[in-house]
Amino acid sequence: MNAKVRLGEFLQTRRSQLRPKDLGIPGYGERRRVPGLRREELASLAGVSVSYYTRLEQGQSLNASPQVLDAIAAALRLEETERLHLHNLARSSATGAGRGRRPAPERVTEATGQLLEALGHVPAIVTGRRSDVLAWNRLGHALFAGHLDPGAPDRPAERPNMARLVFLDAHTRDLYADWPAKARAVVGNLRLVAGRHPDDTALHTLVGELSAKSSDFASMWADHRVTACAVATYEMRHPLIGELTVTQQTLSHGQGQGHGQGQEQNIVIATTEADSPARTTLALLDQVTPQHDPTRPGVRAGSG
Repeated sequence: MNAKVRLGEFLQTRRSQLRPKDLGIPGYGERRRVPGLRREELASLAGVSVSYYTRLEQGQSLNASPQVLDAIAAALRLEETERLHLHNLARSSATGAGRGRRPAPERVTEATGQLLEALGHVPAIVTGRRSDVLAWNRLGHALFAGHLDPGAPDRPAERPNMARLVFLDAHTRDLYADWPAKARAVVGNLRLVAGRHPDDTALHTLVGELSAKSSDFASMWADHRVTACAVATYEMRHPLIGELTVTQQTLSHGQGQGHGQGQEQNIVIATTEADSPARTTLALLDQVTPQHDPTRPGVRAGSG
């Protein structure tokens, strides 16, 4: 999708989700044809002209200053993650990004592999920019995708993708008692990545596939919500060990410099409260899960 269109759709969606009465804008009993704020109301709150804001929303103004974008973000009541996303979209629109670029191969570094191995008794997986599983340790595989081949991350063409699993895989869907919450987090994160990397053709292909195959994904994607889920608690229903509550933490780090050039990787770990039933349940999973590789008992890592 064209970067200008993405910017316009984000602004329109956020504007439509604001209620005038929440912003102190009197309605005088009138019936509005569309929900949310009118363009002129948003422009007034942001301190810009209606014509300028209209051009921005229509992708005809390509050089919005950071100050103007911050004013619009404030008027839209955007959270910090959403504000940064707006800046990324505007930057992409101005530079013409989005023409498509062949994605660089994603690989797990030796240092990341060592970290994953050190987390031998904590479920952990390494995901790439587009949520492909680049590596997992023994418990990470057992908790999140025990029904899949443990060696799948070793083969780039067959790597599991966590977004695909959440939306298209019945086993993964059943893992989460509150599946919609997990699904929204996945979509929100993909939105953030798409804003940072508008020229990632592999990401566009993934979004197109999920939109075509999952009406849930298509609906959530159209909502334009962005989410940076560093920490989230989920009730899981594991087929081997039953119910447990885990805290999923995402540790992010980039490799390389520059937009679209460096590899962005996440280490997702699942922890439980000390002395909780979930801790006991997770320990049971550790006991019943077989070793993958006698020479590297904790890790399955893809080579790129």
